[in-house]
Amino acid sequence: MSEPGTEPAPAAKRLIVLSGPSGVGKSTVVAELRRAYPDVWLSVSATTRAPRPGEQDGVQYHFVDDEEFDRLVAEDELLEWARFAGNRYGTPRRPVEERLAAGLPVLLEIELQGARQVRETMPEALQVFLAPPSWDELVRRLTGRGTESEEVIRRRLEAARVELAAEKEFDTTLVNTSVREVCAELLALITAPAV
Repeated sequence: MSEPGTEPAPAAKRLIVLSGPSGVGKSTVVAELRRAYPDVWLSVSATTRAPRPGEQDGVQYHFVDDEEFDRLVAEDELLEWARFAGNRYGTPRRPVEERLAAGLPVLLEIELQGARQVRETMPEALQVFLAPPSWDELVRRLTGRGTESEEVIRRRLEAARVELAAEKEFDTTLVNTSVREVCAELLALITAPAV
């Protein structure tokens, strides 16, 4: 038994939901954050979309077919799921719940529909909106990827307008003008004591 007043502070039991429009740089920010702070665990989503060049199953996403995704939904194995740009994405439930129960910080990088579902089922989560510096910059980032067809880009831009309008639903907003600065702000939110 420890001396009174010498007990270690409890670890923050913190679930952070990071969302924002397609092309805002969520993946870039998360990759940089995890390089700087590897203790932050990022949930790897399941998706029905095909891998982009360089993506590996189980690293960026768990790539599954429609039948497997249907099974995950039917067996309530997803914390949230959404259809986006013609594909489905979802967060496996068990790994998130296990890490939160252990008092470890968990980061979810998900789309707006998924963020709304998590808000309903886990209202204690801190919802963070990642915003672009401007609409023109967002358009430049989306069209500059060179990995998607004109139709996919058009759908992503339509979705981005809806997503930007939802910013007020979130607990806080970070503007992605500098990946390093946004990472520092996000890390401060993740490591802040839970209230």
